[in-house]
Amino acid sequence: MSKLSPALKTLINAPHARPGPLPAPPNIRAIYAQIAAEASSHSLHRPSWLALTTAATMTMNSPDSMAALFSVAAGDPSIRSDRERAAIAEFMREVGLKCIGFNGVPRTINNLNAFRASLPPSIVPLLSTTPTRHLTPGTIPSVTARGNKLWESVYRPLSRKLEAKLADAHPDLPVFIIEGEYGALFSDPERRTGANVGRVTTSIVAIACLRAQQGVGPQVLSHVFGLRKAWEDGSWEGEREAGTREGVEWLVGDEGCGWVLEKVDQVVGALSAVR
Repeated sequence: MSKLSPALKTLINAPHARPGPLPAPPNIRAIYAQIAAEASSHSLHRPSWLALTTAATMTMNSPDSMAALFSVAAGDPSIRSDRERAAIAEFMREVGLKCIGFNGVPRTINNLNAFRASLPPSIVPLLSTTPTRHLTPGTIPSVTARGNKLWESVYRPLSRKLEAKLADAHPDLPVFIIEGEYGALFSDPERRTGANVGRVTTSIVAIACLRAQQGVGPQVLSHVFGLRKAWEDGSWEGEREAGTREGVEWLVGDEGCGWVLEKVDQVVGALSAVR
């Protein structure tokens, strides 16, 4: 195949196209630490604030900031071993994988590759290398069931009405969303390796990605309601690591949902300033 001309290469990498990732602003570590402290003050645990900050950072395409975020999370005095630090990295990259459903594949590829390269050498060998989402004749029924269960949890009582509206736009749109995203991606597979991002934190990921990318207010609204429904239907109970009962109850209320949006805006504002 012939080589690209210098002129075409220049056009591909034109500054106005913003072809590269955003650097980490000088104050980003302080912002992450502040968000962590605020979450703790409301009885929310690490998965909640780390999902929020990871998803917002991935959406803004700042791998350097992902490295800074890991250093903040892994620098917690309660973290005493490389295995615990590896668990934090596993959680962050699982959030990053779920961001595909809201941001698309390219940013997740670039950010997760850079994230792995930024990790301390002692952490990398501890990361799981076993895939857990292969589709086989034996796994497809459970994936489909998980997708429908999560879809119902997020969108009831309007789930069927929304499904029909999506099908009007394209008959395969609800098929791909429910089976390919809610089933194969957003819901956690049964596994003994890697990290889970449960019902509450998955809704936080959705809100953070959609708020950070902007222009999709109706979807942000839907997933704010989806977060609240995790409390209403009791599915939050399966993810006690997200926070205490009091913490999750605060999170799904007006004040807590407003806090999530404001913290995403804070991360977006800091990263936008270095464009």
